[in-house]
Order: sequence, then C-alpha cells, then structure tokens
Amino acid sequence: MRVAFLGLGHMGLPMARNLAAAGHDVTGFDVVPAACDAARDAGLTVAARALDAVADADVVLTMFQTGAQVTDAYRGGGDTPGLLQAAPAGILFIDCSTIAVDDARAAHALATAAGHRSLDAPVSGGVVGAENATLAFMVGGEADVFAQARPILEAMGRRIVHCGEAGLGQAAKVCNNMILAASQIAVAEAFVLGERLGLGHQALYDVAAHASGQCWALTVNCPVPGPVPSSPANRDYAPGFAGALMDKDLSLAAHAVQSTGTDARIGMLAHEIYRDYAAGPGAARDFSGIITDIRDAR
Repeated sequence: MRVAFLGLGHMGLPMARNLAAAGHDVTGFDVVPAACDAARDAGLTVAARALDAVADADVVLTMFQTGAQVTDAYRGGGDTPGLLQAAPAGILFIDCSTIAVDDARAAHALATAAGHRSLDAPVSGGVVGAENATLAFMVGGEADVFAQARPILEAMGRRIVHCGEAGLGQAAKVCNNMILAASQIAVAEAFVLGERLGLGHQALYDVAAHASGQCWALTVNCPVPGPVPSSPANRDYAPGFAGALMDKDLSLAAHAVQSTGTDARIGMLAHEIYRDYAAGPGAARDFSGIITDIRDAR
C-alpha cells in the first residue's frame, strides 16, 4: 500500500521504517527538519509538506503529541486544506498518537464526515518495540475497518487488539499506562528498600521476576543496571519512554478519572509523582529513572 506517515520522531521513524521493510510504499513528513533528515538517512521518501505526503496515499498514519494537533491537521484552517481534504476519497486514517478519548472520537467524526475510514490505534512498547516491530496496538473503530487495517499494523507490532468502537483504543491506552506508572514506582521503591536492607539487585530480581512481583516494569524496564541488560537503567536512563510522556499520559488518565468519577487513588498518586519527576531532569529521562527521585527523597 501507499502509506503516508506523519510524525517521524523516536517512535514514528522506526515504525515507518518497518512498514517500508514490509514492502509498503512509505512517504513520510515531520514538522521538525532534523526528523525529516533522519528519515532520509534511513532510506525513506520524505515529502516537502504533509499535504503532499497524503495526496496519493491509501493509508495515512499520524503519530502526534496532542489531540489538538491531530484534529487541527485533519481539519486544516483558513486557506490551508486539512489532511482529510488533501487525501484521496475514502482512504484509511490511523491515528497512533496517545490522546484523550474525546479527541480521538472527534478525529473519528471528522474523518467519517469527510468520507474516510478511521481508527485510533495508540501503541505500547516504547522505542525498543517500535524498532523491533513488537509494539502492541490498542485499536478503536468499526470491526470491518480494523480488519482492513490489520496487515498494516502487523508490520509494526506483535499484538493487535480491537478494543471496540472509536475512542476505545485510547481508553485502553490510558488504563494500561496508569497500571504501568504505578507498577514502575512500586518496583523502584522495592529496589530502594532492598538496597537499604542490604539486598543485592540481582537477588531481588531473581526472586521477584519469578514470583508474584513479576511485571513488565521489572522484567523489561528494570530500574537498576545489571539484571536486564537492555533496560534504560544501563544507559543512564536514556529513553525509552520519557518522563514527560508518562506525565502526559497520566494527565489524560486523570482527565478520564475525573470525567467518570472513578476512585483511582493509586493512579492519581502515580500522576502526582510523575508530574514532579517531569518538572525536572526526569522530563528527558526514561520514566524508570523515577528510582533516583525515590533514593533522594530520604
């Protein structure tokens, strides 16, 4: 298929590269010139404008930072047409950004009103998952559209889950990341406690990784160097998934918690902790670096 991929950052570029490796004709674009240069260096075709990238596409994928960016790009403004107007009639739009459920539903409504098919398909798995084509996709939209999109998503991910109607992919993402944030904090606290009790990192890992403490935050994103050589802790917490992004995702979760009246005290405490982390150097570090804040808090 002819795929326009808009948003060629740390996640978007390897995803676009995997689509090209799977045989799709990929044209990319990013508003950041350095990202476009990196895409060219990776062998991708890069358009001069987003509108040029989508002009003859079969599928448009977006990987943006905010819901407003998605809806503004879809809609356009003033004398500038939006992506929905510039694209061929009746094509498939897949938004892989992590945005609010309401924004995802608004984007879906815009796309369908313009005669296109639309899915929200946020991802989990971080940069490593994007590079290795092992991402998990949480997808919202009509079942028949999901079936049409599945081959595209399978070129970038290992687990593709249809979560229901439009917006429910984003709902799954905010719920998943609220779990992830809380578990990453708990794992970090346990390692700091273990240190102060004289327990070695490897010993704690060998126990917890094969007992009831087992979780992704431990066995993949272990917050101390050594037990999991591929974790960000072995690279001075270079992301990975940056603290600023976790803070953003937890802000989306907090909005959802408030709007639904859900009692989510642990999730909201995790939001508070990551908000403080992202207010400093943690914004640019992997979110597993929260362990350094926990150590320094005594």
